[in-house]
Amino acid sequence: MIDVHCHFDMAENPIKYISDNEKMKIITIGMTNLPSHFKLGIQHVYEYKYIRLALGLHPLRASDHKMEYPTFKQYVDKTSYIGEVGLDFSPEGFSTKEIQIKSFEFVLECIQGKKKIISLHSRRAEREVLEMILNHHVDAAIFHWYSGSMGVLNKIISSGFFLSINTAMLGSENGRKIIARIPPELILTETDYPFIEKPDIKLVFDYLSKLWAITDTEVEAIIYNNFIRLLSKIKPVTNAPS
Repeated sequence: MIDVHCHFDMAENPIKYISDNEKMKIITIGMTNLPSHFKLGIQHVYEYKYIRLALGLHPLRASDHKMEYPTFKQYVDKTSYIGEVGLDFSPEGFSTKEIQIKSFEFVLECIQGKKKIISLHSRRAEREVLEMILNHHVDAAIFHWYSGSMGVLNKIISSGFFLSINTAMLGSENGRKIIARIPPELILTETDYPFIEKPDIKLVFDYLSKLWAITDTEVEAIIYNNFIRLLSKIKPVTNAPS
């Protein structure tokens, strides 16, 4: 199984969480909300084969961003994964809109020309996030838990970007419509742990199995192959993860 977006650094016992996933051979990409969190966590994941840590600058932590810029620059070459980054123009984040835009621009400039996979937060700012990554020629991107319009979704799909889906999306009509619209070759799976009540990727497999009229094993193969294709955008792939 593959979990391309979770926050294992926020688990009650992060080491147990990633050790359990390692034993189950679950490819797990842990997001961080700030570069200082990445700095604290990166030393703990080097020993694992299936666990990776992403360098993040979460839009809902915008008030902390400026002081974190130097740490982001310091660690940007220590991982192939960037996340969670992006924009949030929902009522929760709208007051820091201008700071978020500046920070996301900073992130995109830092990774310009570098081989990185970026996991994107885009709530109520889907169009702006897409435009900014296209303007910066980002090649390997995942829209995490997409909830925007079908029009922007179609543009994301036509641009060849991936979208990661979770169990929370299965429980809403809009989420199910979005999942049905995404081509199988652009779907990845996530838990967004600990922010989802039932973060079980097997439930996502079961849903996709019924939607696509194939077996769970075939679904798992599709998701794995999608992840390998994503990795191939940043470096030659012999086995996962990279």
